Amino acid sequence: MEDAHSWPSRQDTPQHACSRADVGRTFGVTFDHGEDFFEALAIFCRDNGVCQGYVPLFIGAFVEDEIVGACEKLADLDAPVWAKTSVTNVEAFGAGTLAHDPANGEILPHIHVSAGLKAQSADGTTSHLLSAKVQLLSELLIVEVTSPTMTRPRNPDLYDVPLLTFG
Repeated sequence: MEDAHSWPSRQDTPQHACSRADVGRTFGVTFDHGEDFFEALAIFCRDNGVCQGYVPLFIGAFVEDEIVGACEKLADLDAPVWAKTSVTNVEAFGAGTLAHDPANGEILPHIHVSAGLKAQSADGTTSHLLSAKVQLLSELLIVEVTSPTMTRPRNPDLYDVPLLTFG
């Protein structure tokens, strides 16, 4: 019988990046009806000096939003999808990370949502959020990460995708 406390050796596991995250402040935040979700997020971060962190969850509604998605057959199933699809009048639940862009001092959010189409029996869709306009209210928890520095450089060897890095 294997020891319950033994772990596979590093060469037997997939490579991944990890770092201890030291957290700072935690905020409860609301965005109001009609606000651009990403613009409101950037303003909140600037006004509160949050350069990086994560959004463990948010709930709310969007009158319109764009998420990553394609209707046509994909030529390369391993490649990221850069196409977008528009959905309207949704209830949304999401989470994400906020990386720091050292070149301009702004945040680089990476947010994913599951959104139910209210007018279509709450039929749902899930993907990477590209843009959104708040309907009524969005409620977020935002946790600041004080170290290490979280950046999102593009990886030219992996379809030029911006990947979260620590250090």
